Amino acid sequence: MTTPIPTTVLIVPGLRDHVADHWQTLLAARLPRVRSVPPLEHDKLSCAARVDAITQALQDIDGPVVFVAHSAGAVMVAHWAQSHRADRIRGALLATPADLETPLPAGYPTHDALQANGWLPLPRLPLPFPSIVAASSNDPLAQLDRTRDLAQAWGSRFVELGAVGHLNPQAGFGDWPGADALIRELA
Repeated sequence: MTTPIPTTVLIVPGLRDHVADHWQTLLAARLPRVRSVPPLEHDKLSCAARVDAITQALQDIDGPVVFVAHSAGAVMVAHWAQSHRADRIRGALLATPADLETPLPAGYPTHDALQANGWLPLPRLPLPFPSIVAASSNDPLAQLDRTRDLAQAWGSRFVELGAVGHLNPQAGFGDWPGADALIRELA
């Protein structure tokens, strides 16, 4: 009998990449088998470059993988899944996916910039692996009903977290212990 290869968590951050006090960064520091999609040096707004970065990160991982994505990172995973084999992917935790089809608040990319960089339309095909969309009832980057519709299109289990903003340091969240149970469910 062979011993199964442990699952590796691949952190897929949003457009702001890695933030020191973010729950993904804190999660990565405490998990035994974790990798992160590295920040881009060029083409930071390019969806294709972000999808390629996921592919590159996966090449450095042996065995099964669970994606742990936040914000636009969840959208990156959906774009990646449309054009790549997902044999090794056990699942994906997609936390507070940003609704890039709706104008974002000031300081975020414009609808036209997102369109020009390949983000739109949002992928709406079912994901080829189990997934959980964790949503906030007061996310400034996505209305709850639109996130629920996206989860349904992706074939994801929908988990409402309550009023957690965008589940980031600006909303008062550093560590998010709830992520651990959702990751275990997928792994």
